[in-house]
Amino acid sequence: MEELLHNISQCIICKVHLPLGPRPVATAHIKSKIVIIGQAPGTKVHESGIPWDDQSGKKLRQWLGVTDEQFYNTENFAIIPMGFCYPGKGKTGDLPPRPECAPQWHEQLLDKMPNVELIILIGAYAQKYYLKEKAKRTLTETVGKYKSYLPKYFPIPHPSPTNRFWRSKNPWFEELVVGELRNKVEEIIIR
Repeated sequence: MEELLHNISQCIICKVHLPLGPRPVATAHIKSKIVIIGQAPGTKVHESGIPWDDQSGKKLRQWLGVTDEQFYNTENFAIIPMGFCYPGKGKTGDLPPRPECAPQWHEQLLDKMPNVELIILIGAYAQKYYLKEKAKRTLTETVGKYKSYLPKYFPIPHPSPTNRFWRSKNPWFEELVVGELRNKVEEIIIR
C-alpha cells in the first residue's frame, strides 16, 4: 500500500490540464473499513494536501457523525477522490474531476483494502462511475434510492456550501438519510 500511495503522490498523467500543477490527494490503509469517493480537491485542499480540509469536509464529518480524529484515521476511512488533483475553475464552480485518475488508480487501491465494508459515493461523478447503469436518472433519485445500493455503496450529495440549494429543496436527506448513514458508519467503526 505504501508503494502504491507513493506512486499516486508522484502521478503526473494529466499535468498539462492542471492550472495549479499536480498535487494528488488520497489516503488509504490496508485496514481501511470505509472508502469515501468524492469529486476532486478544491483549492484549499490543494494548498494543505489534507483531504476534505474545508467547509465541505466539516459538513461531511457532521453527516457521518465522526470527529476529525476518527475521520483522518486511515484504518477507519480511505479517502479516494474521482480526480486526485485540483482540476481548475469553471464557469459555475470547479471543473469536473480529471477522467484519468479513477481508471488508473481506484481498482489498485481497492484491491489492497480487503476490510472495506462500505463505499460512500459523494456526488454524481462517483455515483455514475461506480453504479453505472444502476444509477438513477438524477443524483436526487439515486440518493433517494440509497437502500437499494446497500450494503456495498451509500450514495450521498456533495456537502459543499454551494449545494445548499439542493439540501433546502430536499430536506428528507438530512432528516432521514443522514441518520441512517451515521448509524452505518458508527456500526462499522465501533465494531
